[in-house]
Amino acid sequence: MTENELLDLYTVCAYNNGVSFEWDLNKATANLNKHGIRDMRDEYDFSKGKRGPVISPDPKKIRITIRLDADLIDYFKSQVQKAGGGNYQTMINNALREYLNKQQGPLNEDTLRRVIREELQTAQ
Repeated sequence: MTENELLDLYTVCAYNNGVSFEWDLNKATANLNKHGIRDMRDEYDFSKGKRGPVISPDPKKIRITIRLDADLIDYFKSQVQKAGGGNYQTMINNALREYLNKQQGPLNEDTLRRVIREELQTAQ
């Protein structure tokens, strides 16, 4: 760790603890080591590391932002908990897919809300 990196780390630690200090490399190193703060680069080799997710997202899926009623989200999250794990977004996706497979007409916002409410009613 360079002196500047150590100074940055020590400054953050001191700032978070409300400490004012005069910079001394040896004192800072001893203090950081005393509190168990070490540089990960001493123990791990990140030279071949890559940024980003470990598992790439499914290319057939698209990230969107959608606003749903809180009770709907709570319902799907509770179903995930009852199942012992999973993803509530996947459950919503499956409910929509099931609806589309039934081919009950065009899917618009009103229909989507109705379908989700129907799913809630049948699950309770």
